[in-house]
Amino acid sequence: MKLGFITAILEDWNFEEMIDTAAELGFTCAEVACWPGGSGSERRYAGTCHIDCERVLVDDAYAEHVKSYAAEKGITISSLAFYPNNLDPDLEKRAASQEHLKNVIRASAKLGVGMATTFIGRDQTKSVEENLAMVRENWEPILTLAKELGVKVAIENCPMLFGRDQWPGGQNLMTTPAIWRKVFELLPFDNFGINYDPSHFVWQMIDYIKPIYEFKDKIFHVHYKDIKVYPDKLNDVGIMAYPLDFMSPKLPGLGDVDWGKYVSALTDIGYDGCTVIEVEDRAFEGSREKILDSLKLSKKYMENFVI
Repeated sequence: MKLGFITAILEDWNFEEMIDTAAELGFTCAEVACWPGGSGSERRYAGTCHIDCERVLVDDAYAEHVKSYAAEKGITISSLAFYPNNLDPDLEKRAASQEHLKNVIRASAKLGVGMATTFIGRDQTKSVEENLAMVRENWEPILTLAKELGVKVAIENCPMLFGRDQWPGGQNLMTTPAIWRKVFELLPFDNFGINYDPSHFVWQMIDYIKPIYEFKDKIFHVHYKDIKVYPDKLNDVGIMAYPLDFMSPKLPGLGDVDWGKYVSALTDIGYDGCTVIEVEDRAFEGSREKILDSLKLSKKYMENFVI
């Protein structure tokens, strides 16, 4: 397995600085943030643009520079990452997100990356069943394009349900093994799979090891992020509260995931792809030094399991 990180945490670094940082810290891959240039974001840890996908599609020199610069520094681009709500109830926002995702897929093909990581999305005001009814219509064209271009699409299992803004249903449908089965039945594409993050199962009280074996052929990409559940807070507010009222994202090793068991299960299924650290730990914000420390500490810890 290769060890890297998702680059959204380096929002103030340009592409070259980001690649240089990855190389200097000893990483071998990077999941590169590819939000629309200058778009900003409505949420934390998003909105970063390290590769301008629209420019990749029209500027061959720029595309070649992206490929050659990463290769010269020994960094494999594991995926082009764009995590919006692709089933946003605002139809204009939904269309914009899906169109940019298609350009991310096209750019991934042109750059020879072959992977796009994203969310399937969800209308948070509608039931699971109502959202499932929208999946095929919205996603068949996206996955057909990706298949034609030889690109895999991996959906992260984050519920995107943290606080009041995402209540009640969250903004990403593919959050549990039960829903995965239904979506994969609706969209039987070989190039459609999972970007597996165990932390999101922790606070949902779901076994994060067992699904690795059932969905072994659908795990295309892997995240390393931890979650710490605070039992005293959970006992006070209960599981119906906003999740951030009883848990918080942490660096790998500082939360409740058993990383030895997790990586062991990945080796059991023969996973040998890219694995990337995702930093969303508020204790490591506020300065470039703290951000770099978060990557150094995460890498040092995960190297107990992945070289």
